[in-house]
Amino acid sequence: MLVPRRVVLEYQVKAAPTDPDLEHLPWLTVVDGVVIDATLPLLPHTGEAAVRSLAGAVRARLLLLDEAKARRIAVGRGFQVAGTLGSVLRAKHQGRVAAVRPVIEQMRAQGRWFSPALIAEILRQAGE
Repeated sequence: MLVPRRVVLEYQVKAAPTDPDLEHLPWLTVVDGVVIDATLPLLPHTGEAAVRSLAGAVRARLLLLDEAKARRIAVGRGFQVAGTLGSVLRAKHQGRVAAVRPVIEQMRAQGRWFSPALIAEILRQAGE
C-alpha cells in the first residue's frame, strides 16, 4: 500500500506515543515528492489531495479515504474508494485480523471517530 508523505505528516501531528509509526509498517510504502494535481477541487486537508494525486499518477485501483467530500470527489473522478473500517473488515475476511471489534476499539481510543451506525454495520458484516 502506498501513502503520500503528506498523509504521514498529518497523522503524526495527532498521533499519541502509543500509535503505530507509519514509516515502519512493513506493508506500507511512504512516497515522497507527490505533486498535487492543480485541477483537483480543494479539500480541507492536503493529505486527501495528495492521495488522489498519487492515485492518478500510479493508476491506483482503490483509494483509502474516510473524509466524505474527498470520497465524493474521488468517486466522481472514477476511482473506487474504501474507508478505514471497510479495509479492516476486508482484512478479517482475508484472515489478516482475527476480529474487527478490537481494531475499532483501538482506533477509537486513539481519537478516531466513526458513526455508530457505520460501526454497527461493519460489526454485523463481520459477524461480531
